[in-house]
Amino acid sequence: MSEYDTITSERAADDRIAVVRLDAPERNNTIDEQLILEFSEAIVAADRDSDVQGIVVGANGEMFCAGADLNYLAELSFERGTRFMTAYFEALDLLRETGKPVVAGVHGTCAAGGNELVSACDLIVAEESARFTQPEAGVGATAAGGGVQMLPLIIGEKRAKDLLLTGRAIDAEEAKAMGLINRVVPEGDGEARAVDLVQTIIDQKSPQAYRTIKAIVKPWTNFGLQGQEMARELNARVWDSDEFRERAEAFLAHEEFEPRDFDGVRPPSPSGSEE
Repeated sequence: MSEYDTITSERAADDRIAVVRLDAPERNNTIDEQLILEFSEAIVAADRDSDVQGIVVGANGEMFCAGADLNYLAELSFERGTRFMTAYFEALDLLRETGKPVVAGVHGTCAAGGNELVSACDLIVAEESARFTQPEAGVGATAAGGGVQMLPLIIGEKRAKDLLLTGRAIDAEEAKAMGLINRVVPEGDGEARAVDLVQTIIDQKSPQAYRTIKAIVKPWTNFGLQGQEMARELNARVWDSDEFRERAEAFLAHEEFEPRDFDGVRPPSPSGSEE
């Protein structure tokens, strides 16, 4: 398979299964343009390879993925931000589109864009100590790379708002109870059990039926993601804002955030006085 700088792609012991891992552990596997393009290239290669029957998404290092790289995002112009979002949405679509089983094996923290990425997989297996979070609101971002759109469909509106608006982290058992993930497994077994699950599917299930079921289910998440172009533009505009850059810089420097006022949305009173 091809050589990459920010991911690895290899076969499992059962060489019918491709294992694609995020591989930038020195930065907690944060996502930038290079990583997401290499990830997509590996998924496309696995989709095209007739010897590959299933795909496992994993990660190297102690943390599964800390989300998008804030250092990278803070330097993006609006135009570069839209290009990054286009590449990111294409990666989600590849996971959702392939007719081959795709299972994520999660360990450690799975945050922000990492959580969105695994949510696009067919199934998610997580180790007992895994934690899931969408903390973007705290650093001035929006989680509109799929979190805002898919979480209400997956776990319901109120639970989605709890995660998106407070940014709190949940453990694997709570994530399973919410319906965010499918299996909780012992520590150190996440990727291996994801491989086992893919192996069971390809040994026991009809490829035609699997692909057809997945295709028929896909419109449910298509409904949430139908505003991709709007989300792309809004996300890029947020990243190109002073408020985002201030909060991203404070977060990276481990400094306190400067509070800002929350605004209403109604036009001024006709009388000119505030109410």
